[in-house]
Amino acid sequence: MAKIVIKNEILEMMLYIWDSVHQKEKIADSFFLEIADNPNMKYLYDEEFTAESVRKVLSAISNRELLNKPTKKESRFWSKNMWMLEDLGFTNMMVEPVKQLNLTDLEDKLPKDEYEVVFIPGHMDECYIDGNKLVINFFNIVIDFFGDGPATIADKPIKEYIEEKLLSM
Repeated sequence: MAKIVIKNEILEMMLYIWDSVHQKEKIADSFFLEIADNPNMKYLYDEEFTAESVRKVLSAISNRELLNKPTKKESRFWSKNMWMLEDLGFTNMMVEPVKQLNLTDLEDKLPKDEYEVVFIPGHMDECYIDGNKLVINFFNIVIDFFGDGPATIADKPIKEYIEEKLLSM
């Protein structure tokens, strides 16, 4: 039987940032660097979006500033984070299905020994697959404002989406 580990540490750190910015509290750049240096953030990095991009964008948000000469990916990352700040109730509605996610019933269906499902604040791509690791862009979660339907990614319930991706690995 396979084991699935859900990692949402970066998401928890982002919740702290969003709440702190909303409360107009100051956040040290070292905290932004801790997020940027997390190995799971590397999936976002290329020549136009780096660990320094994460620090720069989060620092600008914390200081309530616009970005100077941002790349397309930096702009997208900035706007998605600002979107989270518009309504923390909405943000918490997006986080709730991640925190409540239970994938143990999928473990019997999977051929490999161990899998990781990681949620990160991405900029462009929906997900990244690396070996037995599925890295999901948290910003691609879509919630039903009226609470009638499940949270989805790519028009599929989150659990179904994850199962499909894990089975394709």
